[in-house]
Amino acid sequence: MSEVSTTPGTRGAATRPARARTSPRRRARRLRMIQYAVLVAVVGGGVMTANWHQIGQAFFRLDMIELTISNGLGRAMLNTIVYALGAFAGGAVLGTVLALMRLSQVAPYRWLATIYIEFFRGLPAIIVLLAFSLIGLVFPGLTIPGGLVGSVSLGLGIVSAAYLAETIRAGILAVPKGQVEAARSLGMPAGMAMRTIVLPQAFRIILPPMTNELILLIKDSSLVFVIGLTREAYELTKYGRDFAATHSNLTPLVFAGFCYLLITLPLTFLVRRLEASSAKAR
Repeated sequence: MSEVSTTPGTRGAATRPARARTSPRRRARRLRMIQYAVLVAVVGGGVMTANWHQIGQAFFRLDMIELTISNGLGRAMLNTIVYALGAFAGGAVLGTVLALMRLSQVAPYRWLATIYIEFFRGLPAIIVLLAFSLIGLVFPGLTIPGGLVGSVSLGLGIVSAAYLAETIRAGILAVPKGQVEAARSLGMPAGMAMRTIVLPQAFRIILPPMTNELILLIKDSSLVFVIGLTREAYELTKYGRDFAATHSNLTPLVFAGFCYLLITLPLTFLVRRLEASSAKAR
């Protein structure tokens, strides 16, 4: 009988234990630790090298904060909310009309609504507000009801309606058609079915994105300065900017930004709650 000989190299290769491979979970954990380390290094480097005294003097002077609050900040904050709510109300009404026109079986209605929506979605809001500030030159003697609040509400509302129209249209289309058909089978007119069945459900569905639009309008109210404001009509950005220029310090402008957060953060939290409730309902 002949014996099969094994060479030393082959024998060693057969008996050598296989090298352990790193598992995907361990590689992901290692990568995550590296990312944490980089983040800590960047933040730590910024904290160590920043001139905190200079930053405090330029942006967070306590005496300037007290002066900002005591010289009409509350009125500016209230004006910001009023401008945004007026524009939102006007935009919601006009947006609902445009959404119904987009869904109409009458072709000219659809064409007009589409032209309006595409035009004002592509046009900056500041140009619309400028146009409203100069409307008296084109139509002498023409006055917009509500004064400044009416002009701002109409100017921002016209732009907001173009966005809200698409949101409302999506909400209407999301309502099951079977409910409308059931209402029509019971003899309910189409208009009544739309008012009492479709629109209430549609607005319930689109409540989170409509709240997002309100948040955007609160920030867009900072564009109102282009139409010329008296001190009593200042919104937050105009108030903070003028106060910062007067005192050569950025603290009033920073604090005005903080006031925007006081308004928008609760609304953002509300949007998340509404989205969570909507997801549970599904």
